[in-house]
Order: sequence, then structure tokens, then C-alpha cells
Amino acid sequence: MSTVASTWLDSLLSGHELFPEHRAGCWVNGLRADALERAHALTLPTPRDEDWRFTDLSPLYRLAFRAPVAAGALDAASLAPFDVAEAPLRLTFVDGHFVPRLSRLAEAGGALVLPLAEALESHAELVRAHLGGCVANGGSAFAAINTAYLHDGLFLHAPRGVRVPPVHVLYVSTRADVAVSPRLLVIADAASELVLVEDYVAVHQDTYGVNVVAEVVAGPGARVRHMRLQHDSKNAFHIGTTGVRLDRDAQYGALAVAFGARISRLDLHLTQAGPGARCELDGLALLAGRQLADTHSFIDHAAADGSSRQEHRCIVDDGAHAVFNGRILVREGAQRTNSAQQSRNLLLSDKARVDAKPQLEIFADDVKCAHGATVGQLEAEEVFYLRSRGLSESAARAMLTYAFAAGLVNRIALPSVVARLRETLTARTGNTEIVR
Repeated sequence: MSTVASTWLDSLLSGHELFPEHRAGCWVNGLRADALERAHALTLPTPRDEDWRFTDLSPLYRLAFRAPVAAGALDAASLAPFDVAEAPLRLTFVDGHFVPRLSRLAEAGGALVLPLAEALESHAELVRAHLGGCVANGGSAFAAINTAYLHDGLFLHAPRGVRVPPVHVLYVSTRADVAVSPRLLVIADAASELVLVEDYVAVHQDTYGVNVVAEVVAGPGARVRHMRLQHDSKNAFHIGTTGVRLDRDAQYGALAVAFGARISRLDLHLTQAGPGARCELDGLALLAGRQLADTHSFIDHAAADGSSRQEHRCIVDDGAHAVFNGRILVREGAQRTNSAQQSRNLLLSDKARVDAKPQLEIFADDVKCAHGATVGQLEAEEVFYLRSRGLSESAARAMLTYAFAAGLVNRIALPSVVARLRETLTARTGNTEIVR
């Protein structure tokens, strides 16, 4: 580890004692202490590491972040642009701290939807049985740091056969030079259904850090829809780790959007542990300026009759840089697996850059698997066609850029989320001629 990275880690971890020990959950204190030791022992990633060779975190390591001691002042009106109208349940965290007056807590149809800090004590055995099961501390320094700071976040448990109304967990940044470490634990028991919107926003454009870990456990026949919206400040640093485990016939659908942050990274590890499991993963990155967005996914087909579909799209302008590394592993015995992966990338500038690396590793002989990647610019013929219909060149290019992203956005089943993403796409692409 470089001296700069080591100094950054020591500075960051020096604030772990800000969070008090849990009264009834002594096991949490041991978990955090073990993670703190692991964090000091593990090496922070650099471009010398194969999985990080396109993502240089040295700008992050040069900063001195501190843990926020309290939530910043924020009123309900300022959250209106981020509201998900279809979600009767919303947990709002401001600078990493749960704020009840800005949240919507309603009847969840028999499910548990509450802050993780409360669940660590009120449902200790259930949390203990699953926390860390999908994302191990030993595999990543950032996951270990998150566990060392384990304090609060979302706990969502859908009991057997229960259909949970949409849940919105909103993380808002109001302060500069702080680092927050949210934790999400989602447990969907057999034949349950849930929709989760995981949302990161800022009310300023200063520098701060987010290091989040989310774990999703889906039991037999469970159905989980997971939308991850990253719209941080363009000067922020966002490191995300998501671990998913699917049992027999479980279904997981996800959309990960990266619009904000100076540097963002999402590591998604999904294991199809039971036969007949299905997953559909969509990703969208819209980048400009000096932004860098890196998505690393790993789909582990560990049982037979599984299926996966993944489509990741990047729109890159100015001197921005997008990275996609998608690995699919079909293990021996995972017969009749059906897997497809595609990375589609649109460059809007001569200086824009994309590095795409789809990977297939197959150890079974009765499978149907395909992958591919495309990188290109807008087609001159398409621009000419729209211009021949009366549009200016800039309007034609903006409309085509918007359409490239809208193919994924239109798959979302929540109209308020679709409207919000469309508004952002319209503003970022300069397309004012879209008919809504």
C-alpha cells in the first residue's frame, strides 16, 4: 500500500469510535472490532491491481474525510424533487444519520422496515444470521471499513408469502469533507415480493465520500426488484458493494444508475445458489467532465436451470471515463444455464473513454451463453435523418443520445422514478424537444 493510501486509511479509521457500542447486541461490537482489524490489514486498491487497473483512487486518498457527528439541517420541502410517490415507506438518512421527521413509516403488510441501528437490538438473531453472509469483510478493504463503521442503515425483512409495498431509502448529503458508511440488509423469505429504491443525492456540489454495502438474500420463489440511483455531487467519491444470494426459483431484477460523483465504483456479486434462479441486471452511466464510473459485476451460476440477462449502457462525454467488467461463471453441474450479457457504449467526444471487458467462464456442457460489447459514436445517417425532418444538428444528436438511455429507463415500473430520470436525461443531453 502506498504511503498516501495508508495515511488516508489511518485518518479515516481514527473516527470509528464516534459510534457507541450497542447495548443488547454485544456481537455487533465484536464484528466491528474484527472488521477494524481486517481493514488495517487489507491493502487498499491501486491501478496495480487487475480489478482496479482502470480506476485510480489516488484523488480520494489525498483527501481527509471525517465521520459526521450529526445530521445537517434539512426541511421536508427540499426533499420533494427526490420523492418516490409510489413508495408509502421511506427511510431518510441525512449525512448518514436517520431522521424520523423526514421519513415515512407506515404499515408494511407484516414486513419489517426499520433503521438497521434499531434492528441490531430488536431483531438481533435475525440480523446476525444474515449480516455479512453475502459480502465478506475479508474480500475487500472497503467492505471491512464499512463494517468497522457499522451503525445504521436499512433493515428490510419480508416474511414468507408477504408482498411488501415499495420501499424508498434516501441518503442525502448536506456536508462537505465527510464520509458515510451506510449498510443495507434485505431478507426476502420464500414466495415474498418487494421493491426497493436505494437513492443517493446531495443538496450541494462539494466533496464528500460514500462507502456503502448492501446485502440481499432471496429465499425460494422470492421476487426482488432493486433500483439503485446514484446522483451524488459531481465532486463526491462513491464506493458501492452489493452482494446478492438467490435460492431455488428466486428472481432478482436490478437497475443501477450512475449520474453523479467524481469517481464511482459499484461491485456487484450475485450468486444463484438454488436451481431455477433468475436475474436481470440493467446498468446506466451518464458521464461528463472528469467523471469516472466503474462497474464490476460477477454472476455466479452455481446451480442448474438458472438464467441471467445483463445489459449495461454508458454515455460518455468530454474527458469522462466509463469502465465495465462483467464476469459470468457457470460452474460444473449448473446445466441448462441460459445467460446473456451485453455492454453498449456511446462516445460523445473524441476525448471520452470506455473500457469494457465482458467475461464468460463455463464449466458445464449443456448451456446457452453469449456476451458482447460495442463502443461507438452517433450514426451520421441517423443524425441526417432527423435533420431532414426539421431538427437542428444539436437537437438531433440530443434526441438520439436520450433514446440510447431511454431504452433502459422505460423498463422501470415506478412512474415517478421514470419521470425523474427522464428529467435528468433531458437536462444532461440538452434535449428540450422531448414530448412527454
